[in-house]
Amino acid sequence: MRRPLIASALTLAVLMTVTLAPEFGLAQGQTQLPGLKPPPMAPVKPYKAVAVTPPAPFNDQSFVAFRKQLGDIAEHKDRAALAKVVVAQGFFWIQDKDYADKGKSGIDNLAKAVDLDAKDGSGWDVLTGFANDPTGAELADHKGVICAPAEPTVNPQDFEALGKATQTDPTDWGYPTKDGVELHAAGQPNSPVVEKLGMYLVRVLPDSAPPDNPNAPLFLHVATPSGKAGYVLADALMPLGGDEMCYTKDAGGWKIAGYFGGVNP
Repeated sequence: MRRPLIASALTLAVLMTVTLAPEFGLAQGQTQLPGLKPPPMAPVKPYKAVAVTPPAPFNDQSFVAFRKQLGDIAEHKDRAALAKVVVAQGFFWIQDKDYADKGKSGIDNLAKAVDLDAKDGSGWDVLTGFANDPTGAELADHKGVICAPAEPTVNPQDFEALGKATQTDPTDWGYPTKDGVELHAAGQPNSPVVEKLGMYLVRVLPDSAPPDNPNAPLFLHVATPSGKAGYVLADALMPLGGDEMCYTKDAGGWKIAGYFGGVNP
């Protein structure tokens, strides 16, 4: 579970997980418990466009170099090298509380948080995703601790009103990575473009699903403020919440200091 997204104005916690691409409704549709049906989808209808400002890159050049180093480590699945860029002591792992085992090293706690030992390599994929994210923001009340991905700027009162008007919660929303993202009539790159998205929140519908061809690009089924439904490339839309990795800088350079979210403890 990530830190509250937009201060205390939001009444619902953000429960989304971020990996290499935002999963939105795709993830929701894959976590249904046996014997339980998901709640019906709120009707698709026009809604007020709520402006969003994407987070700015964290351009400290030493941090940029560190992210490249982390990406190389993840690519080679080098656990020994990873251990050297994780704080030895004081690592935190926050969900509803701090689950870090203070009797274990930082690398051991990080490995558990991201499931680094998963046979499918997904834990290393998570690290690759963080290494590729250029944003970052200082953690409140923790000077010098930078967490990423940073959060976008959204008016909290407008977002709360949007949720009430559409009968949705924060996990149903994302935002374009840039102005002019194309909305397609079908989940195919060559399908007609029916609209271009502006820099506002976009509702992601829960029937998004992976393509039949695993090599095909992943599209998300979305609804726009105009009331149109269509499909956008998954990597063109960012989730409003998800896991965050936090970093600190000491005499030896940048190190991973903590994690918000992760697998079930």
